[in-house]
Amino acid sequence: MATPYLKNDIKNGIATISFFHPEHNSLPSNLLNELVDTINNLGNNDAVKVLILKSDGGTTFCAGASFQELISLENEASGKIFFSGFANVINAMRKCPKIIIGSIHGKAVGGGVGIAAATDYCLATKDASIKLSELTIGIGPFVVAPAIERKIGLAALSQLTLDANNFYSADWAHSKGLFNAVYEDKNQLESAVQAMAQNLANYNPSALIELKKVFWKDTENWDELLNDRAAVSGKLVLSSFTKEALKKFQK
Repeated sequence: MATPYLKNDIKNGIATISFFHPEHNSLPSNLLNELVDTINNLGNNDAVKVLILKSDGGTTFCAGASFQELISLENEASGKIFFSGFANVINAMRKCPKIIIGSIHGKAVGGGVGIAAATDYCLATKDASIKLSELTIGIGPFVVAPAIERKIGLAALSQLTLDANNFYSADWAHSKGLFNAVYEDKNQLESAVQAMAQNLANYNPSALIELKKVFWKDTENWDELLNDRAAVSGKLVLSSFTKEALKKFQK
């Protein structure tokens, strides 16, 4: 089995963060923690003007949290820590002073949708359908919901959350504001992402920093909000409903 990784590369002021996991690019806690540290470090690096966030391999951008870790949770404390993984990533992206471009080449589920929503400018392929499947196992997208609602609004978030068994197309996500543009294939996506990154890298860095503050206005309470949401999920995941649902998925 291929080895999971997270790597970054800086070229001409553009930092590219790439992650990979053989289980549909799901993100276990160690990769989430590494992602937080990487975003923080690159955000404070004067050589970096703009960030690109992408995943490698397969047809899935990110399948969300690690299923293997999810089924191993035994108490509320460990549950809260587990769900804080995506909360910490979203908050790191929110606080990062640099513009973050999302490159979404394939399907996004759960936390993967949250990561896409937390980017400042998000480009995708037509294969980048999205789904919030949390209700199917008895929890909800509590941690990622604020980031998603900020982009697509409450009505679309409600639709996506309650229709938990179905994927919604990249065009639907584009129409709601999650994606800024949708491309035919991965090559076109890569070209568009690089062009946007190069344009941003040539702009006044101070102007971009100030714009980022404008884009994330009224989210100053998210450290506390997402922490509280992680606690809700950490409690619900221990319910008998969720335990039985996870057993069925495991089989």
